[in-house]
Amino acid sequence: MFVATFSEQEQRELAEKLTWLLSTYRRISDSYIIEFFSESLWDTLPVSWQEALGDLTPPQIADLLLDKEIKDRRYPSVWPLSLLALRTAAHVLSFPRKVPGGHSEDAGAAVPEEFQSNQSQSSLLGHIFRKHVKPKKQHEIRRLGTLVKKLCDQANCNCVVDVGSGQGHLTRFLSFGLGLDVTGIEADPNLVSMANKCDRQLLLTLTKENQRSGKAQGLHSAPGPSPRHVVGWVNPQASWDVFIQQLVTASESDSSIGPTTGPYEKKQRVEDLHLEPHSCQTKGEDKAELQNTLQTQRTDINISDSVAQINTGAFPSGMATEMLTCKSIPVTDCGAKELGSFVLTGLHACGDLSSTLLRHFTNCPQVQVITSVACCYMKISTQENPNPPGVFQSPFSSDITVADSSSEYGYPMSDWVRGLPGHQLSYKAREGACHAIEDYLQRLREESGLLRTHCYRAILESIIRAERPHIRRPGVQTVKKAHALSFSEYACLALPRVGLPADLPYDPVHVDSMLAHQGKVVAYFSLVLLLAPVVETLVLLDRMIFLQERGFQSELIPLFDAAFSPRNLVLVAVKPKEAQSGVK
Repeated sequence: MFVATFSEQEQRELAEKLTWLLSTYRRISDSYIIEFFSESLWDTLPVSWQEALGDLTPPQIADLLLDKEIKDRRYPSVWPLSLLALRTAAHVLSFPRKVPGGHSEDAGAAVPEEFQSNQSQSSLLGHIFRKHVKPKKQHEIRRLGTLVKKLCDQANCNCVVDVGSGQGHLTRFLSFGLGLDVTGIEADPNLVSMANKCDRQLLLTLTKENQRSGKAQGLHSAPGPSPRHVVGWVNPQASWDVFIQQLVTASESDSSIGPTTGPYEKKQRVEDLHLEPHSCQTKGEDKAELQNTLQTQRTDINISDSVAQINTGAFPSGMATEMLTCKSIPVTDCGAKELGSFVLTGLHACGDLSSTLLRHFTNCPQVQVITSVACCYMKISTQENPNPPGVFQSPFSSDITVADSSSEYGYPMSDWVRGLPGHQLSYKAREGACHAIEDYLQRLREESGLLRTHCYRAILESIIRAERPHIRRPGVQTVKKAHALSFSEYACLALPRVGLPADLPYDPVHVDSMLAHQGKVVAYFSLVLLLAPVVETLVLLDRMIFLQERGFQSELIPLFDAAFSPRNLVLVAVKPKEAQSGVK
């Protein structure tokens, strides 16, 4: 059951409930756990909540507060109705994150079936696409790639543009593995260079395996399209025609790096390539069908059916031989000078990039389908915070012409949500939405030593403020294996990182008294984490309503295993057939 099967009215009503809930408990979602002691966060909770939560063990917190799948809860004390209501509302109003057929959200250390034989190698992905790719990314590119391919087939569209393509792991799978014409756009030239090197290494590996197999036909005679990796920044404030011009310019450019001469042309033979030794590293990181989709604007594409087929064993472990041939497909008419229709995809497109791609989908006639997996919600621009910290800045010296889009922020996108009282989401609330609740559930159930790190950092904050009252929430780089250290050892390593001496004196008796409240720190952080999926739901629902307001139906699908890939919801939209007729 996909959450996007809600009607337009149901979506709007859900948005109203979400904004009310978040505005009511804004103090919790906006709080920084490192200020637990310095801002006396525990005392801000109702006394009845303190009594209910104060003495819970970590496994009890997991079962009684965070895990929505638990049916038989055993309470050590009577909980106040207000706390029960908050927990129920947070669970009911949040979009489901469980993959159909996957293991439950609280499965802890369980991994997807594809990794049960080897936790670092997916049994459903050909070995050529696993090299130098971490298990999480293997899981993501296989499932998203399969969905994109299915949508391309049903839309009769063979071209894909992958924005924020990084080192090209998804791009390679779409191209070499699934036979699609793919252009990857990435702003970091170093990542583009690595993507091309990985392409060349893959081709060399394929050639050697073909030679060992004794095939007369192979990459040399029927290569199929290679991906093109383009250095380019998709400006969130630029109009869609600027984005299209980037693709055209890239197609006509003679400065391509690697095994392609154009995004939709055949690649060079392997023997013509200059091969270099290298090491690629992974980039550091749910009623029925839509009620209106098949009425006035039938799309002929059943997104749900596409997703359902992902679990049918489309890529068994014995697929390597088929992949080695890299199916040859005809070059389509989506060349550079007359750019044709294409599918737009973004795997964990950061901040405003995801909202920008959705705007391009609604405005650009060439974009027929979009699959959007978002991340880094704290980097989304808002009216209250138009330039959040950590946002990527254009690496290009020359400015491009941009549209007048001063009111187009990353959130809210829809007119409906923008008009709701209390819709504002702070930087901290959006940052909290990026936390992995499934991972924290595992820590709670195991009573992991990692749970003490929040308490350590909160104590450190109080020491820093006592010494330098003007310093608030300074950045402290992660102290390696901090949970295995005593607090004094932790402080000696952390204090110099904020410009304070490692031997700064502090009251050890006071520190011990704060350490005794570690359970309360964990309980409070769990309250913050309880609201994290609510925040994410509002952000993604806003995007769905934005599409609805512009006449496009969409579905939000839990595509990845949430315990494996926390940002696991993919927003899929397909233009109706009538809208596709204008672009060949």
